[in-house]
Amino acid sequence: MRKGSSVGVLRARAGRRRAPALAAGLLALAAVAGCTEDGDPQPLPPPPAEPVRLTFGAWGSEQEIVAYADVVEQYNALNDESQVELLTWPTADAMRTAIEDGERMPDVMLSSRDDLAWLLGEELNQPVDDLLDERGVEFGDGYSRDGLEAFSADARLQCMPYGISPMVVFYNTELVDFEKMAARELPAPDIESDSPRWSFEEFAAAADFATRPRRGTRGVHIEPTVEGLAPFVLSGGGGLFNDDATSLGLSGDGSRGALETTLELLRDPQLTLTEEQLAKAPALTWFERGKLGMIAGYRSLVPHLRQVQGLDFDVLPMPVLGSSATVGNLTGLCLSKQARSRAEAADFLVHATSTDSVARVARTGYLAPANLQVAVSDDFLQPGRLPVHAGVFNVAVRAVQELPLIEDWPALEAAVATELQQLVTVPVLDDLDERTERIDELSRQVLDPEAEPSEGFTPMEN
Repeated sequence: MRKGSSVGVLRARAGRRRAPALAAGLLALAAVAGCTEDGDPQPLPPPPAEPVRLTFGAWGSEQEIVAYADVVEQYNALNDESQVELLTWPTADAMRTAIEDGERMPDVMLSSRDDLAWLLGEELNQPVDDLLDERGVEFGDGYSRDGLEAFSADARLQCMPYGISPMVVFYNTELVDFEKMAARELPAPDIESDSPRWSFEEFAAAADFATRPRRGTRGVHIEPTVEGLAPFVLSGGGGLFNDDATSLGLSGDGSRGALETTLELLRDPQLTLTEEQLAKAPALTWFERGKLGMIAGYRSLVPHLRQVQGLDFDVLPMPVLGSSATVGNLTGLCLSKQARSRAEAADFLVHATSTDSVARVARTGYLAPANLQVAVSDDFLQPGRLPVHAGVFNVAVRAVQELPLIEDWPALEAAVATELQQLVTVPVLDDLDERTERIDELSRQVLDPEAEPSEGFTPMEN
């Protein structure tokens, strides 16, 4: 963004708007004091126009909503021609459901990247690149390239990148002590490196080190979902989807090889949570209790873990099988095609994505900002608070892989959930080829529902 925040831009615009209003006021005074040439009273000017009423739709934690309210309040205090009302939902899914049920789409809305295909398919949003360019917003160097690419389609920037949180490994620093591991000549990463990176061998060694039967602790839990397994598949050289994204690509040679390596660890009943343990409590609860060494998650998990008394935790990027790779939780700010005023909605978008506004939300601890200036600031890194190595989130952003736009990601996960779960639970996994082929075929029912099932496709006996 050019020098001078959007607040300055808005002040300048407000100043230009007040000038005509002042001139109109002087004319009104002159009219009261004088008459026309015929002696008739000078007509009074029309009353000033009412400000445009806009809405901003957002979702998130209570702390985030308070921060969004502050951003709106600041905009309203600086602007004469439009006023913004904040509309809130607990989750992105709740907002989408409300819109699908007939509620008017907010003029400006926070959107998950998972919903971008839906927005485009229903023609609900309008591209923002030209509008931002008209307002002097130079987003090319000031925003994560991955974020810009993720919210681009049809050669246009569809929404302004707002948050980009890579999936990383959260680890209990009491159970996973890398100094002790190194002293015992066990494989261990250099966590003080400017660009920390660790191998799958070091990841597996950490899981083994954290597993202490006498204390009832386990080393690691990774959710057996498409999202949970994606970083391992991608890092191992596999493709998560086939070339045209009409199915998953887990049966490909690279993907299957990466899964074989990953499942050696995730299927080890001594190092991972058992089905019985997971039936009693989710993996996050075991981590909070100090009984689980590592889990995978996003930045939004940080404020919650900070509230757990006695829990010391830190973060590292996802482990590397071949090359660095992870997936990201991305959000953007989008403009509605039904916006009451496209110009005024764009003005608010500029304000909401300014460094000052994004920093206000980042201070809540939930947001990993796409704004690079905020990402390297203390507003995000929050020195003196856990995790100690918060810069890992910025390092891991470089490894985020852009995934195809899927209109209904939950439906995709649901279609293959049972099969993925069985990859880590069946007693003997001697048919990985057949299982991955079946998973790919099941995914096609969501990604390419009009396609005919592959010849010979039958349900697998469990």
